[in-house]
Amino acid sequence: MAENSLEEKHKKGGWKSAIFIIFVEIAERFAYYGVAGNLFMYLTKMLGQSTAAAAKNVNTWQGVSAIFPVVGGFLADSYVGRYKMVLISSTIYLSGLILLTLAVSTVPWGIRHTVFFTALYVVAIGEGGHKPCVQTFAADQFDETSPEEKVAKSSFFNWWYVGIVCGAVAAVLAVIYVEDYVGWTFGFGMLAVAIAAALVVFLIGSRTYRRQAPVGSPFTRVAQVVVASVRKRRLPDREVRGICNECDRGGFIQALGPTTQFRFLDKATLMDETDTSSEQKRNPWRLCSVSQVEEVKLVLQLIPIWLSCLMFAVVIAQLSTYFTKQTSTMNRFITKTYQIPPASFQVFTGLTILTSVLLYERALVPFARRFTNHPSGITMLQRIGIGLIFSILTMAVAACVESKRVRVARQNGLLDVPKAVVPMAVWWVIPQYMLCGVSDVFTIVGLQELFYDQMPAEMRSIGAAAYISVTGVGSFLSIGLISIVQGVSSKAGHEWLGDNLNRANLAYFYWVLAALSAVNFCGYVYVARRVVYKKIGGECEAHSSSSEKGSDD
Repeated sequence: MAENSLEEKHKKGGWKSAIFIIFVEIAERFAYYGVAGNLFMYLTKMLGQSTAAAAKNVNTWQGVSAIFPVVGGFLADSYVGRYKMVLISSTIYLSGLILLTLAVSTVPWGIRHTVFFTALYVVAIGEGGHKPCVQTFAADQFDETSPEEKVAKSSFFNWWYVGIVCGAVAAVLAVIYVEDYVGWTFGFGMLAVAIAAALVVFLIGSRTYRRQAPVGSPFTRVAQVVVASVRKRRLPDREVRGICNECDRGGFIQALGPTTQFRFLDKATLMDETDTSSEQKRNPWRLCSVSQVEEVKLVLQLIPIWLSCLMFAVVIAQLSTYFTKQTSTMNRFITKTYQIPPASFQVFTGLTILTSVLLYERALVPFARRFTNHPSGITMLQRIGIGLIFSILTMAVAACVESKRVRVARQNGLLDVPKAVVPMAVWWVIPQYMLCGVSDVFTIVGLQELFYDQMPAEMRSIGAAAYISVTGVGSFLSIGLISIVQGVSSKAGHEWLGDNLNRANLAYFYWVLAALSAVNFCGYVYVARRVVYKKIGGECEAHSSSSEKGSDD
């Protein structure tokens, strides 16, 4: 029976299963960027909102879309399971897109604003369940105990991101054009069809998937460690001896070795008189294993990394707001009658990501590996740090381009003609879009891998939600910064972020973001140097009567 089960396990999963899930994610990104990429223009052109109000609404929606995954990841890991959560959330996603299509077509104008925003947030709820689970579910198709599949998983995150970008680029090239020149109804309708097709593809691959059952609330295990360590805070420090109490989780698992981080939590592994004299089953709220304590340490040390990446997300938030507004004022004509939609310039970010991932995988990693002997060329934390540096450069270049654009407007007497096309080639903005793409490749893919690899196995959907929520909280921070800048600059007598960009000081705002990003990078270096990667201490087999810790690697 066990041999048949093992043979069935190896028949399932791997790239043949992951491909189905990657296609689902491509469709989801196609739909998301079809909405997000041009949302700013819809709010300003169709609903008549001001530049600042539209930017805040876009950032709010993107923020909610990126924070809801925390709830979706928790429900998937704890109760529903990743497979079912992808199905449920995809259905909600599809419902939101259908309602969005109706909102821009058949809904009366008097209630269109309300229905439109209701549909947007239904899409955000669907995104919240879909986003953290689909990537983790795809990564689950690779068996970490198999050397071949472990290597495949290492490349999976890069190619997964290629799929995401392909979906985004297709949306920016096709959907935004349709929305601007054919109609919003047809554009949003395309997105609903894409999600419906993705749901069918996902169901077709159902029999090939490896599925992990939900394990109950993973936060309970975290709370047990905290409570046990507080209860035993007065016990004297002594050598930590791990106990094999992982049997309640079942299966064959890897035990984590002890580290020197957060030493106060090690108290939870010490036995006092109550533990030794008790004839009952071990009380998990009094005594925890080394592995359980180390899982909590992994979660705690990822929190400062998460915080130090928020400014990166603030920079990314400008891509679909002020970058788009800045681009809309420039000469975008490529023929006498046709001009490129301003939001479509985000395609240069996507194309840069595709090119950079290929170069990273095929050139940078082999080259760096010669010097570092690291399997991935550079570590996950180094990769994130490089991305943060590029985010600083992104804002510095954007500020310089905006200063030049305002000079051209002044020289041509256009300072008080906000709707006039500034006679400056739009190609000047391409470097800031490309730098944003390079920054994305290093930081986002690094965060994806870090929060999957370093999170406890039972919390990997929550780990995926955590890195996604970086962009959500960053969007809210962007709203806060816009409000602060608007308030301070208004009191000084001149708004930096007014509707008339020719009279505003958008370049100053960009320089503020560059300076804050530089300060943030210093903080990141400080916390990253103190991170200790997961240490595998040995193997622990369920139902074993032994209480000894597994041997070290």
